[in-house]
Formats: sequence, C-alpha cells, structure tokens
Amino acid sequence: MSDFTLSTLETIIATRAASDDDKSYTRKLLGRGMPVCAKKLGEEAVETALAAVVGSREELAAESADLLYHLLVVLKAGGVSVDDVMTVLAGRTGQTGLEEKASRPKD
Repeated sequence: MSDFTLSTLETIIATRAASDDDKSYTRKLLGRGMPVCAKKLGEEAVETALAAVVGSREELAAESADLLYHLLVVLKAGGVSVDDVMTVLAGRTGQTGLEEKASRPKD
C-alpha cells in the first residue's frame, strides 16, 4: 500500500495554489473561484456515479481519483481542511448513520 494519503494530496494542492506557475491546473482552477471549482466537482461526481454503474473497476478508480482531487480543491477554496472533515466524521462514528442523520438540525 502506498504512503500517499488525502493529506498528501491536500499538501500538494496547497503548494500548487500558492505557486506562481502559470502551467498549474490547480492554481488556475482555484484562481477562477468557488463557483468554477464547485461546478467541476459536480461534473466529476456525475462521472464517478456513471462509472460505478456502467464502467469498469479501473474507470471507477480513475473517476474516483478525479472526484477526490476536485473535492480537495473545493475544500481548499472554502478554507476547510481534510482534518476538519475527519473531525466531523469521527464525531459521527458513535452512533448509527440513521441516528446521526436524525440528530442533524432541520433546515
């Protein structure tokens, strides 16, 4: 198993976001703002869902990698860290998923 983690990817995204490299896709994407980052995340989510239904195992893995990358870009744009997300997830593990969902504030 690789030592590459979501935290590793988060660090790479942060480094590229702060760079002055005009060829950095990450820098350009973040420079275009949250709406563009979020739209790309949505596109990748749809592609991942389609790969899950009609794609191969390899296609699902590749689309999932794209989805995770774009999720971390959106998190970066929103000022949310992987640790922030993991803290929320850790707080949910003491109860069943249905109990946790029922305990959320209603909008």
